[in-house]
Amino acid sequence: MITVKEINSQKDLNLFVKFPFGLYKGSKTWVPPIIKEELATLDKTKNPVFNDAEARFFLAYKNNQIVGRVAAIINWIEVNSQKQRKMRFGWFDVIDDIEVTKALLEKVHEIGKQHNLDYVEGPVGFSNLDKVGVLTEGFDEIGNMITWHNHPYYAEHFNKLGYKVGKTYSENKMNFKHITPESFSKIQELIKRRYQLKALNFTKNKDIMPYTDQMFEVFSQSHSKLSSFVEINQEQREYFKKKFIGFLNPEYVKFVLDKDDKLIAFGIVTPSYAKALQKMNGKLFPFGIFHLLRAKKYAKTVTFYLIGVLPEYQNKGVTAIIFKEFYDTFNAKNVEWCIRGPELDDNVAIHQIWKHFNPITHKRRCTFTKTIQ
Repeated sequence: MITVKEINSQKDLNLFVKFPFGLYKGSKTWVPPIIKEELATLDKTKNPVFNDAEARFFLAYKNNQIVGRVAAIINWIEVNSQKQRKMRFGWFDVIDDIEVTKALLEKVHEIGKQHNLDYVEGPVGFSNLDKVGVLTEGFDEIGNMITWHNHPYYAEHFNKLGYKVGKTYSENKMNFKHITPESFSKIQELIKRRYQLKALNFTKNKDIMPYTDQMFEVFSQSHSKLSSFVEINQEQREYFKKKFIGFLNPEYVKFVLDKDDKLIAFGIVTPSYAKALQKMNGKLFPFGIFHLLRAKKYAKTVTFYLIGVLPEYQNKGVTAIIFKEFYDTFNAKNVEWCIRGPELDDNVAIHQIWKHFNPITHKRRCTFTKTIQ
């Protein structure tokens, strides 16, 4: 018999966060989150996303053992302002038992019905800066800190339960030695002169902070037309600043400014923390922090996390400036592989950006959706 229990205590939230550690024990491709950070993300007193969203967390039990988990999420900005009557679900993990998946998702549908929502979609987080999607191809490829990993049977469960594919995403990797700077090095000088632009590089994280508000504004404007976009409020922006800026290698942050020193484009790359996180197994202390610091400085694989260009500067070659700066930095640091995080397949603009870099699609993922009845 399967029992689904709603979490109402810190003890149960700890069990919720730690469940995947058992499910993926021994996996060479699953990348554990930092437990402390994961708990903070799901803490309604710490994460300001809960000012505009609500979430309920559930654990599934069978024979007194935890066999699954899910977060049922409503983003009220999405529902009320964007008129998308969507019930979200995320942090979804289960054993290979379709009845467990069914029981967990029935709770999600039940909550959606109570709020007169139209459909369910997931796995997704609270916003565009959260993890997204079920992995459908590339199970033998190591994950990273910005994506969820899962077993192949997840998609099978959704299909058998009548869910349809919602949004599709691809993830690509690029061998740095196959990237030729000729495609962007000459044109970027022309673009700089034509539009009176300049590149801005960093050596210290604290020097990034004065530009972060502008960065979020560029992000919002450049991504607002995407099918998955949900606005990120000021409190959430402040939260993400504190949470992520420290993880960044400042040399991997590239900004483009106009003649008035206004930010018009940016690119953020993170060192690959995947292997470091596997060694840490969720624990930052006492030794986990050293694995992170080593990866931050010496990782030969990097992950493209965010890129944004103001709409009025799109299709004007501004990304060539960003790529030239990254190329020089990566070349100096002997970077070997560049990984791109999940990108919507219907985001034609982003795919056009990378066409000259010989990208190899090594993973695919998607969300699943179903009408609430």
